[in-house]
Amino acid sequence: MAYQTGEGSAMNAPASHPARNSLRRILALVRKESWQVVRDPSSIAVGIVMPMILLILFGYGLSFDLKNLPVAMVIEDSSAEARNAVSGFELSPYFQTHRVMTMAEAQRLLMNKTVNGIVRIPPQFARDVEAGTAEIQFVVNGSDANTARIALGYAQGAVGIAAARQMAEGKIVSNGATIDLEPRLWFNAANDSTYFLVPGLIVLVMTLIGALLTALVIAREWERGTFEALFVTPALPSEILLGKTVPYFVLGMLGLALSVIGSQVLFGVPLRGSLWILVVVSTFYLLVALGIGLLISSLTKNQFVASQITLIVTFLPAMMLSGFMFDIRSMPYAIQVITHIFPARYFVSVLQTLFLAGDIWPVILPNAAVLAVMAAVLMTASVFATRKKLG
Repeated sequence: MAYQTGEGSAMNAPASHPARNSLRRILALVRKESWQVVRDPSSIAVGIVMPMILLILFGYGLSFDLKNLPVAMVIEDSSAEARNAVSGFELSPYFQTHRVMTMAEAQRLLMNKTVNGIVRIPPQFARDVEAGTAEIQFVVNGSDANTARIALGYAQGAVGIAAARQMAEGKIVSNGATIDLEPRLWFNAANDSTYFLVPGLIVLVMTLIGALLTALVIAREWERGTFEALFVTPALPSEILLGKTVPYFVLGMLGLALSVIGSQVLFGVPLRGSLWILVVVSTFYLLVALGIGLLISSLTKNQFVASQITLIVTFLPAMMLSGFMFDIRSMPYAIQVITHIFPARYFVSVLQTLFLAGDIWPVILPNAAVLAVMAAVLMTASVFATRKKLG
């Protein structure tokens, strides 16, 4: 009778639920890892403070636009036409003019790098204007090819404005038909490089949080033996990695939110695409970054080695080979091919499209698909690398 009662009790006992037990273990790991993140000042610094510092430094400090470029003005004609041409430079926000008496003095300033260019108004400039043969000499320091190219464009604009003013006043008569160029800039009407740089900055922020911070923290646990201590628990490798990943995923999405809010509040960069698409694609990239960090830390088990490899594999390519700072199409063909293996290339393309152009699906869908595949492959590889350590 007692045996039957025991059997009845066993039959009436609730059955074990593997899914519920797995969820309970994952939540316990997430709670443990979250407390560790909160207690670790370096995690808070990288996840919250660093995005704002990068946003301010890159947004305010880094610009591909030239302003207040110092130029020496050599004016060898005192006519009204010459003064009108000079005003095109003096009233431009891109030039900071310094009047000198002779070309030799201007050349000395250029050699000493006191100025970056020389504007020379030749003698008899007014007569040449009436004859339609007027020329203005512009000498620029070509040691920095990019700066020289931009300065030449600004100088042509200043001369063009002066010529248009002269023609409007009837002082220049066009002999024959002319074709006027009316430029328009799509997606960045202000021609402000901040619009181009700030969206790409989100890539650096999420790379720091997802890859570098995760690699450092997990590698530190390998060094201390706390990660291996989890292997004696009933938790599976996938559950351990998921519990480690969730807090840093939340931290990365917080960095994304701070970057998006800062880009609009501080710099007025528009978000012309869907916010939800931005969140989804950013999720894919953050999972890729987390997967890289977990994989590197599992293979190296050393903070220094993990940090160096992560910088080389993720952060430097995100800055140099993603299209964030340099146009990929301007790179050698071999380098263009290599950029396809770096996930930052695809994320930068989507970010710049969403912020400046809108929901352009032929751009968004292929890049998002590549990031999703990369995320799945890297997360699977991380689980496999951890599983091998269990054996």
